[in-house]
Amino acid sequence: MNTLFVLLDGMEDDPHPVLGGKKPYETANMPFMYKKAPNKHYTTGRGYTQLFLNEFFTGHPPVLQRAVLEAMGLGMDMSGRTAYRLSPAEIKDGMIHWSYHAHLFCDDLMKVMRDNLHMLQEYKPEIKFFLNGRAVLTMECDDIPDLPAPPVDAPFVEVPGDLGRFVMKVAEEMGGITNYPWGCGRLTTQYPPFDCIGNMTAISDSPTALGVAASLGHRIHLVDRMEDRFPIAKEALERGNVFLHIDEVDEYSHQKDPYKKIDVLERTDRLMERYFSDAERIVYFVDHGTSCVTGEHIIMNVPFWTNIETDMPKGELTPLDKVIPRLMR
Repeated sequence: MNTLFVLLDGMEDDPHPVLGGKKPYETANMPFMYKKAPNKHYTTGRGYTQLFLNEFFTGHPPVLQRAVLEAMGLGMDMSGRTAYRLSPAEIKDGMIHWSYHAHLFCDDLMKVMRDNLHMLQEYKPEIKFFLNGRAVLTMECDDIPDLPAPPVDAPFVEVPGDLGRFVMKVAEEMGGITNYPWGCGRLTTQYPPFDCIGNMTAISDSPTALGVAASLGHRIHLVDRMEDRFPIAKEALERGNVFLHIDEVDEYSHQKDPYKKIDVLERTDRLMERYFSDAERIVYFVDHGTSCVTGEHIIMNVPFWTNIETDMPKGELTPLDKVIPRLMR
């Protein structure tokens, strides 16, 4: 009997004034989830998706940096190479202002980056873009700078070497907008997944989540459109366990739009009922909070809801590294 794990990325939230002091998911109409997953539990959240998923599926904190995982999720070669996660940002007044509205300029940003990639030619660069101009860059070099990471705006730190000159050249041509690197690293040994996870398929639009799955030896499907992930997940569930990632919940939270967040949760619920009304084992889980008030991640206890009967006391906190073993016992 196979299990469907559904990550509602960043579903937890702050109470919102426009919702009468309620959180978006408390306002969303999700009858299927509440009926299908009556056993409500809590675990410890983490600041980023990859930190949560590594510990959720292996019982250990991650050893691979964000850029390395995303390179694996995008099918990029990491042999002898360093990976850099690139996120759209504006360099202004000595600050790095991360952009979650990059869809407004991402086509121009990607063109300027491609036009200037020759600046890194001696390092044999490979770059792949994904959601709204985000990218992963890999190069044959040893520089692994420690740089500020989103989502919180930070004082500007100069990126060293030729990569830094490339970043600032893009900013010069884009009026201060660039793709700033962070989460840099090289490939190393990953912890193995829990044995009880077995044969799993991961389906997401996020190379972060897919990279975690790929590093654990699971099959991955990069599927941009949310509605297209569900039939793929349904077919995969016939062969083994499935990890289905709804990244849009987090994305709309960063945009500080509670109504979009409510809408995507309600669409998810309708799609779950359409494709998985007969699923015998479903686990809904959340990795962290993402505030529609501030646009930032919130480290907090997070819910996981399921139709699996366990020995976990309902409503009590289960440590993150113990959730999978106790669910799959």
